Amino acid sequence: MTHGTHNALEDPRNKSVLISINGELFPREEAKISVFDSGYLVGDGVWEGLRLHHGKLAFWDDHMDRLYQGAATIGMDIGKTRDELKEEIFKVIAANEMEDGVHVRLMITRGIKKTPSQDPRLTISGPNIVIVAEHKTADPESRDRGIKLFTSTIRRGSPDYLDPRLNCHSKLHEVQALIQALEAGADEALMLDVNGFVSTCNATNFFMVTKGEVWTSTGQYCMNGITRAKVIEVCEMHDIPCRQKNFSLFDVYGADEAFVTGSFGGLTPVTEVDGRILSGSVPGPMVKRLQDLYEQAISNDTDQ
Repeated sequence: MTHGTHNALEDPRNKSVLISINGELFPREEAKISVFDSGYLVGDGVWEGLRLHHGKLAFWDDHMDRLYQGAATIGMDIGKTRDELKEEIFKVIAANEMEDGVHVRLMITRGIKKTPSQDPRLTISGPNIVIVAEHKTADPESRDRGIKLFTSTIRRGSPDYLDPRLNCHSKLHEVQALIQALEAGADEALMLDVNGFVSTCNATNFFMVTKGEVWTSTGQYCMNGITRAKVIEVCEMHDIPCRQKNFSLFDVYGADEAFVTGSFGGLTPVTEVDGRILSGSVPGPMVKRLQDLYEQAISNDTDQ
């Protein structure tokens, strides 16, 4: 049975959601894109996953900063302003009569190619913009039970060939890492950086707790997570020591608690890493405190 940070409660409304492709709405079963799309052909695109809370998109500016930085990094002109993208997203939300408990996937690729090729000069259209909004509530079992991690042999790459901070469509190495973890009987993969220090997980960011301090990686070799940044921010606001530093599995195996972060699941406790049990309670006291503080940060942002 599938178990992990992206587990969602079943919602029958998702069978009939409308999906936006370049501003046009299609029923789920009819939402299609060309096989000549740059994202399908070579993974050439950027994306964001956003949460709708009480009619507002949480941490919108942070997500847009990351999206436009990613587009600039790959030399792609999105062709729309932030306000225009927001308008397109809310068209989808309104068409689906959504208000809360919604996950929005915004995907932007370079466009349609005239022939299968990596060459961006062979792109014959503007960017393809796809918006998928679904009624998605994280399965509380993941929070109540926690997840088990397995350390993959697949490393997070160096920024000189594919910067790990780039939220792009090329995710195959993370899929490989997850497959290793699943085959080892774990729920998700823990990944090291090119120097052997703990970096991130295959789809979330990793934190550990030791002696009242919260540790996470330096950020040089991990995903540029919005939730990761918010956890660091709330730690600073509430005088919780939070260190962005190099640390190894030696430190993780002796940690008091651990957790992972992501826009969909929020903060999910980690119970085991490579078979080592980390915490006798789920969540541990620090994770529970940070879960509450993160939820408050969401409320503060969306109540404005």
